[in-house]
Amino acid sequence: MLRIFMAVLASNAAFMLLCNVLFAPYLKFSLIGLGDILLINFFISSSLLMGMRIVIKDLFVYLEGPGLTEKKENILVYGSGTSSILIKNAVESQKGLMIQVQGFIDVGSDKINKCLEQKQVYPIRSIERLKQKFSIKTMLITSEELNVDNKRNAVEKCMELGIKVITVPPSDQWLNGKPNLNQFKDLKIEDLLQRAPIELCKDHIFSELSGKRVLVTGAAGSIGSEIVRQVMCYDPEYIILCDQAETPLHDIQMEIEDGKSSCKTKIFIADIQNTNRIKSLFNLYKPQIVFHAAAYKHVPMMENNPTEAVLTNVWGTKNVADISMEFGVEKFVMISTDKAVRPTNIMGASKRIAEMYIQSLSTEISNDQGFYPINGDIATGKTKFITTRFGNVLGSNGSVIPRFKAQIQRGGPVTVTHPDITRYFMTIPEAVQLVLEAAVMGKGSEIFLFDMGEPVKIADLAANMIKLAGFIPDEDIKIVFTGLRPGEKLYEELLNVEEHIIPTYNKSIKISKTIPNSYAEVNSVIKELLELSLLNNVDLMVLKMKAILPDYISNNSQYEKLDLRLVNTETT
Repeated sequence: MLRIFMAVLASNAAFMLLCNVLFAPYLKFSLIGLGDILLINFFISSSLLMGMRIVIKDLFVYLEGPGLTEKKENILVYGSGTSSILIKNAVESQKGLMIQVQGFIDVGSDKINKCLEQKQVYPIRSIERLKQKFSIKTMLITSEELNVDNKRNAVEKCMELGIKVITVPPSDQWLNGKPNLNQFKDLKIEDLLQRAPIELCKDHIFSELSGKRVLVTGAAGSIGSEIVRQVMCYDPEYIILCDQAETPLHDIQMEIEDGKSSCKTKIFIADIQNTNRIKSLFNLYKPQIVFHAAAYKHVPMMENNPTEAVLTNVWGTKNVADISMEFGVEKFVMISTDKAVRPTNIMGASKRIAEMYIQSLSTEISNDQGFYPINGDIATGKTKFITTRFGNVLGSNGSVIPRFKAQIQRGGPVTVTHPDITRYFMTIPEAVQLVLEAAVMGKGSEIFLFDMGEPVKIADLAANMIKLAGFIPDEDIKIVFTGLRPGEKLYEELLNVEEHIIPTYNKSIKISKTIPNSYAEVNSVIKELLELSLLNNVDLMVLKMKAILPDYISNNSQYEKLDLRLVNTETT
């Protein structure tokens, strides 16, 4: 309408100008009444042009025939903002999509019960009625229109009614100004569990990382690779990607090269247990900040291979931390896990012992004590040792989300270990954002805890994923409970009994104030533990871990017998 008004107005104005400048002076005729005529022409022309477009559009729909219209799928669009209107117009203008929008769904908007683009805006409670009236099978959601809580309510209502939810990318990502079918994606469970965006002090992070040499161990893993991606946004001098997994490391290298930032990365293949190899890395690149993400993390696998868990998670961490101290690294940030709290398995216990060692180094520095690195020479350093502790990350390698997706694609069953098992979840980018923020605010010796939101029942997670795929749980796809795996517990914790929380300026990050550990004592017991691991005496090694960590009680594990042995010994 605006374009028609502007075009008619411009043409009338141009005609008036020509009459006054050219025709009237030379042809000697009067222009009395011309203004009234042009005003009437403006309204008549505008009305006729708009009417013609409406008639042609309706005629086109009529000529399509009722058969073609009936074949189109009736859908809803979530939101009533600009991007939702763009989606509606874009999908209806493409014949190949065979989509017809029947209305908009919105929450708490003043547009509810009003019309946009000849389509009504409905509240969430109307979805069931619209499904029955128009046989709605799909709702489109645009990422530009999403309020987390409102989106979750709308999506959950659609899931209850068996309506599939499809996400459409922002309009600036469309191809040639139109959304492509390949860009339409099924809503992911990560979207459903998403929380409000995290607010970061990016200026602080930039000042901390800009121009620095940054080392990331475990750089080929889920967390490590995301640390690399995000650190690159803060203009470091370069990033050293260290991992022993050749193929995943090659994959992340190819991804970085495709992004034309390969000049800022150095690839270094090494095992963190190899002291000389890690020393050569530090000699070559002189890192100033270390993000230590390398670790074995799969609970059942480490329960069956406890020696490797100790060698990598304890010795490997000690190795990298000692060398970081020796080379005067500014900050060492360790990525830990909620499984280190009151551990029930080898993996969690090994990470907790690694936490203790990292904290003991900070205690040693704060006391201005001499530090004895691996070569035995005394050295002093001011490295700030920081630990970050959080729960499961969505979509990480080997996590429950990819496993459930694969099981659903095969037609089920979806296997859950226990009907009551719960876990905390966070997206990988979200976790890494908080790691970077914690690295900036860390002064040394802290254990930073992240706000993981509410715990999620894994059985509910499985049911929601089945619904998102368009199936009915336990009818189309069965959910089967297989029993707890070795070392697994029903729920995770982020805080030990003796720890208490200190808030920070970021409400998503808290500090766990723990009892400091003596470097000499921790170093001594770790050496004993490593000797037992090298002897491959598994029972004695696990007994030593339990002696170091009195709250380490095995669960659903072959090492429960060692807890009984300790109890009997204490009783005797």
